[in-house]
Amino acid sequence: MGLKEIKQELINQDKDTLIKHLIELYKKYDSVKEYFDFYINPKEEELLIKYKEKVREGFYPKRGMKLQLSLSRKAISDFRKLDMSSVILGDLLLYYVECGVEFINDFGDISESFYISAENTFEKSLKIFKEENVLEKYKERVSNLVKETIDMGYGFGDTIEDKYSEYYD
Repeated sequence: MGLKEIKQELINQDKDTLIKHLIELYKKYDSVKEYFDFYINPKEEELLIKYKEKVREGFYPKRGMKLQLSLSRKAISDFRKLDMSSVILGDLLLYYVECGVEFINDFGDISESFYISAENTFEKSLKIFKEENVLEKYKERVSNLVKETIDMGYGFGDTIEDKYSEYYD
């Protein structure tokens, strides 16, 4: 069934039936609950902290020590669905890169594909900051990343430094 059919069916429902369906969805699906909680009471900073913890969990799991980047990527994907301000999204993207750099410093190289992904994520965050005119607010964190990546493999440090220069010089 497509969106058009769903829309038509919902139009034909009375208000009480729609409310009943929304309450069922709210109770049954955590993502719906989170969406409506945010819609009714948008506390972006609290959600940012929660999702930063989820991103970090992918790099530093509470159980075991296996890197699970899929958890971090899923957290970012779920965060996007909440339709937060782009600056808050940029902050989370930058945090993902910071966690990756910290992990590499702790345990060594991951993989070339990770470095490429982190470079792209880093650039996405910088692009958001530029579009929203908040580059200066994040300059210290970005600058620290440049310093921490100088000797990292696969040319990662060079790429991070180039992106920094592109946006800050």
